[in-house]
Amino acid sequence: MDVARLRESFARVAVHGDELPLFFYSDLFIKHPEVRDMFPVSMAAQRGHLVDALVTIVSQVDKVDDLTAFLQGLGRDHRKFGAVAEHYDAVGASLLATLEHFSGPAWTPELAADWKAAYELIGSVMTAAAQADEQLRPPWWRGTVVSHERRSFDVSVLSVQPEPRIDYLPGQSVAIESPSRPRLWRYYSMASAPRQDGLLEFHIRLIDGGAVSMALTSGTVAGTILRLGPPVGVLTLSEPVSGRDLLLVAGSTGLAPLKAILDQLTALPQPPKVHLFFGARTADGLYDLDSLEKMAAQHSWLTITPAVSADPRFAGETGSLPDVIARHGDWSSRDAYLAGPTGMVQDAAARLASAGSRADQIHIEDFGWSEP
Repeated sequence: MDVARLRESFARVAVHGDELPLFFYSDLFIKHPEVRDMFPVSMAAQRGHLVDALVTIVSQVDKVDDLTAFLQGLGRDHRKFGAVAEHYDAVGASLLATLEHFSGPAWTPELAADWKAAYELIGSVMTAAAQADEQLRPPWWRGTVVSHERRSFDVSVLSVQPEPRIDYLPGQSVAIESPSRPRLWRYYSMASAPRQDGLLEFHIRLIDGGAVSMALTSGTVAGTILRLGPPVGVLTLSEPVSGRDLLLVAGSTGLAPLKAILDQLTALPQPPKVHLFFGARTADGLYDLDSLEKMAAQHSWLTITPAVSADPRFAGETGSLPDVIARHGDWSSRDAYLAGPTGMVQDAAARLASAGSRADQIHIEDFGWSEP
């Protein structure tokens, strides 16, 4: 399998944009109409997920450990859709047909063999992970909304009781499906470390045009039954903890996974020093600042710096989070954990890297915080 040839091939077909997933799903549904009910009525978001997954796979194809972890997570997570081993063959055939269609004359027997081998590897890792997961937990959990608290005009906090209990690592996320938006799943991070009562807390921001966030913030009350996917994600503390101090950067409801990590740190006998930058467009968007400041008052190792980017009335730090962080000094000796809008996360990661932070010190997770 020629990695360079695969990347060159994907770069060539990726320029066709949304035509790529449109062709793929049309081919799949025409040849295998029985799988159509596994997908939502509107395929707009799903088409984006396909391209994002392909980008991740191609970018990590020579990073065996990272790619394996990503594919195993996909395999476990796809159980919630009802995916079984036979579906992988159908998907593989349609993917190869799509790549061939958009490659044109560049599609050669050698390139076809490379993509076939790559997909067989992808399918085998995902299938094995799904089969192993079947022995441990259900494909999805029933979650009962216990409370719904509106913290700002566009942010709500949901408390959800899953059945059975969900075991997860602080910093991980689950996909949520609302009964009013069937087969549409959106990732949300738990906002605390696992609790004895099993209760989960989610911070939900209303996204313009976001079907799932609209359903959760506007149409969810105590007693609403949700479906929850398995916990996924790698934005978690290393075990054992590295010993380095931490920089946490949270944009809007990207705070949730980082607050779960803070909750985890409070249980350590000697937590590292932690500086959390919490940013939003306006002061109203700093929806959990009171709770964070109370936590900082109780723990001398924790420093909180709130910042806003578009509110001249705010008396504290102003500007983009990456700019605010840069003004506060050198962070190259710390492990950094970043969560929030994709643009902010990418900018902050790039700024930290250019300032001397190593790649293994910068931890990010992006499940599409800006919901389509």
